[in-house]
Amino acid sequence: MNQRYLLAAVAALGAIFTPLLLTLQAQSQAATQMSVQTSKKQTASAHSQQQYQSEGERVFEQNCSRCHTAPDGFSPRISGTRVRHMRVRASLSQHDAQELLRFLNP
Repeated sequence: MNQRYLLAAVAALGAIFTPLLLTLQAQSQAATQMSVQTSKKQTASAHSQQQYQSEGERVFEQNCSRCHTAPDGFSPRISGTRVRHMRVRASLSQHDAQELLRFLNP
């Protein structure tokens, strides 16, 4: 007789806790998916930022480093004036000038 009550109690507890466990599992999977999506976005953003810097660095190495060393830092206003001035002398395209500005002012 005690075995029947014990079996009934286990079945009742299983019926109560199974939906709770399924809900927790679904929430955990949703949180994991959101984390993966956020991680992918951050990776893509970092990759595009790195691409911009490497593109500007490439422009600097190909054109500016013939006569200049990389500056320690200019204000955005000064570097914009210098890039516009040197764009004419070095025959840089508008795209290369923008990438160079991104490299000089990260």
